[in-house]
Amino acid sequence: MPTKFKNEPLTDFSKPANKKAMEKALAKVRAELGKEYPIVISGERITTTEKLYSYNPSKPAEVIGVHQKANVDLANKAIEEASKTFEIWKNVPAKKRADYLFKAAALMRKRKFEFCSMLTYEVGKSWAEADADTAEAIDFLEFYGREMLRLAAPQPLIKVVGEKNELRYIPLGVGVCVPPWNFALAILVGMTSAAVVAGNAVVLKPSSDSPTIGYKFFALMEEVGLPKGVINYITGPGGAVGDTMVAHPKTRFVSFTGSKEVGVHINELAAKVQTGQIWLKRVVAEMGGKDSILIDNESDLDSAAQATVASAFGFQGQKCSAASRAIVVESVYDKFVEKVVERTKKLKVGAPEDFSNYMGPVVNKGSMEKILNYIETGVKEGGRIVAGGKRVGTDGYFIQPTVIADVDAKATISQEEIFGPVVAIIKAKNFDHALEIANNTEFGLTGGVWTKNKKKQERAKNEFHVGNFYINRKITGAFVGVHPFGGFNMSGTDSKAGGRDYLLLFTQAKLISHKVK
Repeated sequence: MPTKFKNEPLTDFSKPANKKAMEKALAKVRAELGKEYPIVISGERITTTEKLYSYNPSKPAEVIGVHQKANVDLANKAIEEASKTFEIWKNVPAKKRADYLFKAAALMRKRKFEFCSMLTYEVGKSWAEADADTAEAIDFLEFYGREMLRLAAPQPLIKVVGEKNELRYIPLGVGVCVPPWNFALAILVGMTSAAVVAGNAVVLKPSSDSPTIGYKFFALMEEVGLPKGVINYITGPGGAVGDTMVAHPKTRFVSFTGSKEVGVHINELAAKVQTGQIWLKRVVAEMGGKDSILIDNESDLDSAAQATVASAFGFQGQKCSAASRAIVVESVYDKFVEKVVERTKKLKVGAPEDFSNYMGPVVNKGSMEKILNYIETGVKEGGRIVAGGKRVGTDGYFIQPTVIADVDAKATISQEEIFGPVVAIIKAKNFDHALEIANNTEFGLTGGVWTKNKKKQERAKNEFHVGNFYINRKITGAFVGVHPFGGFNMSGTDSKAGGRDYLLLFTQAKLISHKVK
């Protein structure tokens, strides 16, 4: 039996040995940049005439990986082949399935800095952010392996005389896994490994911004001996490839993390029953947020300002949990703004290969332009830029960490997900008003309150409508097994990744009742 689960420790890069190891890994991975990677369906390596390219957002001319551009035929083939594999894989004992995850975790741990380096090059993560991403991926492998063993064990049922009853958690079928680029390793590994350890076969379609890190994980699972076809790796456009797989009658479930617009589209498409389909498809969706930190007048303002800056600008604000709004009670508003601005202006922006840089680039040109447009809109609608607001340099996609004060609670930048290094500061009359503003968006992912008042804390616990709520701490940084993650409303289906409920989303419960004498 495996040991009790514990979270993978984060790396202390102030130690010379760790710093040297990361620098060595960066050099090794840099030497591999520009390689070509195939589509892999049931073990068959496939190349296509048309290619997809992954680029370094710090140096947009630098190719990270060359990938294949799949079409409708390959998308259909992937589902069909996965369906065949499922008929075999579903009968593999849970312990054996879990062992593949434990082996993968051990191998990833051994190569942690190489995975970190690819995250740094392909999506612009700082050393600390890349390390946290990789550690979370390891945690998912370890945690979900143990969770499957728990679900495979005898389940507690009420006993009755004359019957022997048993509850089994069995797999669903073929799943389509569509992970995002922002946690290009952790979320990809989490959704894929959970589905696989539960006995399903999957088609993994990574984001077009981070396909290389997706392939690295796929190759790792091949290396530990996972049978061909349990995970199938495909790259291509969301329209032709993604929609085809979501709509396929043999697709049983879709696991998606990304924008609200794409999530809603997937949900609608999956809900339509196709010819030959004999089930209702299950959709597991995490679709982002518009997350707020509420700052009460009874707060430690220095700590609250530090938590806000960390929550807003970690990984350039490209986290669905990022603090994009600070709602501040007016009696401490000016002091709080001053403290946030002071800390924000100290953040260093630059290429994430350099350990001294806190913030790297945003993921691509389109994202950069969209973020800058939001900043412009924020000012047009009455906001006041008190820090940042501009692009940095002319090569990579770097944007200054930006603080916009005096934002109206209904303004565009107060309602729409920006997904960049921008925080809007909103003035509230009092705690009641601040709580009212906190719930005024269509999202409900993360949020937090800073107050020393116990009654206000209790009220916020009950009324602040988010899936992950934090008191007197930052609102990012959920740990597997500690902070099951997922949100309400247009933030998704509250999947609670990294929690005891998550594997239930990839299984169905079968009750067996046997009459005995």
